Amino acid sequence: MSRIAKEHVVVPQGVEVTLDGQKVTIKSQKGEMTLNVHPLVAVKFENGQLSVSQKEESQASNMQSGTARALLNNMVIGLDKGFEKALKLVGVGYRAAVKGNVLNLVLGFTHPIDFELPAGVTAETPSQTDIVLKSFDKALLGQVAAKVRAFSPPEPYMGKGVRYADEIIHIKEAKKK
Repeated sequence: MSRIAKEHVVVPQGVEVTLDGQKVTIKSQKGEMTLNVHPLVAVKFENGQLSVSQKEESQASNMQSGTARALLNNMVIGLDKGFEKALKLVGVGYRAAVKGNVLNLVLGFTHPIDFELPAGVTAETPSQTDIVLKSFDKALLGQVAAKVRAFSPPEPYMGKGVRYADEIIHIKEAKKK
C-alpha cells in the first residue's frame, strides 16, 4: 500500500465529513468541497479520522489510494485553516489593487489588466507590489496564481515581472562587447 495512504487524515472540530458511496463531501464554515473517489479506493470515516485503503492489490489501486488520501487531506486542511499564496511585482511602475473581486494590475502594458477572481478566491494587496491570494481550495488557488503570474512572467535578464514570493530568479549576464 502507498506510504502516504497508510496515514489517517485527522478531521478537526468544526469540519463535517459525509460519505455516500464513492462520493466524499466535506463542509465547514468556510465552504463545501466534494470529491468522487476512484472505484479502486475505499474510504472510511471513524473516530474523527478518514482512512483510505485499496479494494484490490494492484499498482493502479496503490497509486489511486495515495492520490485520494492527499486530495482529502488538502480538502480538510483548506476547509479548516485555508491556503494562501503570495505574489510579488518587480518592475518600474508595476502595481496592483483589489476592488471587490477584481484584481487590477498595471504591468507596463498600454492598458491595465482587470482580472476577475473566481468564487472562493480572495485577494489582498498589503502594498502596491505585493499580492496575497487566499482560498480553501488548493488546486484553484494554484491555478489562479499561475494565471496572474502568466500576465508577465519574470524575465531572466532584469528579473522584471510577476513572481511567486518564494521564487528565485537566476539573472543571466548580459552580452558583452
